[in-house]
Amino acid sequence: MTRIKAASCVGTTIEFYDFFIYGTAAALVFPQVFFPALGGAAGTVASFATYAVAFVARPMGSVVFGHFGDRYGPRPALVATLLTMGLATFAIGVLPGATVLGVAAPIILVVLRFVQGLAVGGEWAGAVLLATGAAPAGSRGWAAVFPQLGPPLAFGLANLSFLGLLQVSWRIPFLLSIVLVGVGLYVRHGLPSTDLPGGERRRSPLREVFAGQPRQVILGGLAQTMPFAFFFTGTAFLTGYGTRAGLERPVVLGIGAGVALLFGGVVALAGAWSDRVGRRRPIVVACVLALLWAPVLFPVIDLGGPVAFGAGLAVTLSIFGLAYGPVGSYLPELFRPGHRYTGAGVAYNLGAVVGGAIPALAAPALAAAHGGEAVGGMLALTALISLACLLALPSYAPEPAIRSEARSAIA
Repeated sequence: MTRIKAASCVGTTIEFYDFFIYGTAAALVFPQVFFPALGGAAGTVASFATYAVAFVARPMGSVVFGHFGDRYGPRPALVATLLTMGLATFAIGVLPGATVLGVAAPIILVVLRFVQGLAVGGEWAGAVLLATGAAPAGSRGWAAVFPQLGPPLAFGLANLSFLGLLQVSWRIPFLLSIVLVGVGLYVRHGLPSTDLPGGERRRSPLREVFAGQPRQVILGGLAQTMPFAFFFTGTAFLTGYGTRAGLERPVVLGIGAGVALLFGGVVALAGAWSDRVGRRRPIVVACVLALLWAPVLFPVIDLGGPVAFGAGLAVTLSIFGLAYGPVGSYLPELFRPGHRYTGAGVAYNLGAVVGGAIPALAAPALAAAHGGEAVGGMLALTALISLACLLALPSYAPEPAIRSEARSAIA
């Protein structure tokens, strides 16, 4: 169990490190490297549009890798996602800019970002199922914390790598990905294969999901709208917003690395809390806090200075962490074993499209036209969407108390 937890944590850390360094680069350097002819504001909008492409690809990745995960177990699917992500990230690191390749450079960048999205879309569900599948009853929320710690660890690592290497070359953090992939493959090598539910191979897990549990896919996915919107805002948008507000890049990156520790702690506490009070309650609390915080986020940051920026980033990512900690156990429990990899993955990545891609496209334009308060209004709307969907889904008591009743309720 210890090795499984370590493997799920290391794997998601590497996957999300690759995902995050793209977001950091999209905020700080890609407008100049790949969109120099568009100028400042338009270049930033175009850069974040390429960032959003991965969120659109993520549901496709969950379908492709989920199909093989449900048929053959999660281990081979997880090896494939790790290799796919690492190779795409390395390729971005060696991709020449627009001054060398012209319009081909941003086109290739979009294709590679799409491949990144496919990989991370297939990673999450397999990692949480790997961790929770071997966990004893009553501690699945805690077991699911370990893959959920990947994003905060990766966010800190991405900020530290850019903080130390940006003055040398923005490409180095991307090139280092190939080393991290080697580490991840070593850790995952030799893990026991997870038995297939019922000992049988499913012909079409995706068809089973939408034939039997479409409500769980849609509501479970839209319930992730707020977490993904806060996630994008904290890990990508605020990085560029802080530098444009006058903070030096090293200050912004250093604050991000420090906040990652707080962020990770909240994820762990929320996951453990869900074993005591049920999965849904911490996420509902996070949505209520998000609704209160969204209108004041940018007024706080606009006070100026590193303290105000750090406070805004810390609260934003802590709210995300409170919602994110229980998700690794909550979403899989909504789906029947035979198509759980596919169902949880598709729902999770549906939330990535609505809560990640749409804000990534809208936030730069809203901020440019109406200021940060408009972005805060958009974040408040995502909190309302998530809260409404959560209240329409079943609420689980601590395991194993009502596991049988809960499964009957969603059957």
